[in-house]
Amino acid sequence: MLGDNTAEQRLRLLQAEFTQHERRGPGDGRTATRTTSPAPLNLAVIDRISAAVAEVVEHTRAADWTRPAGPTPADASRIYAWAREHTAHLDAEHQQAREALIYRQGLEHAITMGDTTVVRKHPCPGCGCWGLMWRPAVQRAACPMRYCVDDDGLSRSWQLATLAHHHIARQLARKSSAT
Repeated sequence: MLGDNTAEQRLRLLQAEFTQHERRGPGDGRTATRTTSPAPLNLAVIDRISAAVAEVVEHTRAADWTRPAGPTPADASRIYAWAREHTAHLDAEHQQAREALIYRQGLEHAITMGDTTVVRKHPCPGCGCWGLMWRPAVQRAACPMRYCVDDDGLSRSWQLATLAHHHIARQLARKSSAT
């Protein structure tokens, strides 16, 4: 919708490059004898991809239950184009929710691949400063400003869904004011 293919590109890269197990060095040569062989793929990444596809399919079908959405594409990276195609007739509010979902998943794909710098490109929804930091322990983006705190005096942190919602809202506002 807004020319943002990063979710598709990130999902394609995640699917192509990050499903293989990370190769580690030989170590000291001593390892325990295995009774079973390890999985040939990184199952956590495969599960992440299937969960993302299932979420988009569920969201698309729930957005307009009066029209059947049709079969999903076999290639997981085409799921976002499929969702846009089958919800293009909906009102702006539903399309904005769809785009926020897609953008959030793009952020999640990047973080799964180890690129946590994607959260730094968003201003803090609380104070507007830049340079949010990813906190892996709580799976949230935290504001580095010492004055941006919650009621308990802790630095504010934001879910990726909140960052995605604000990002898409800013893009739509820019697009509507430009016309």
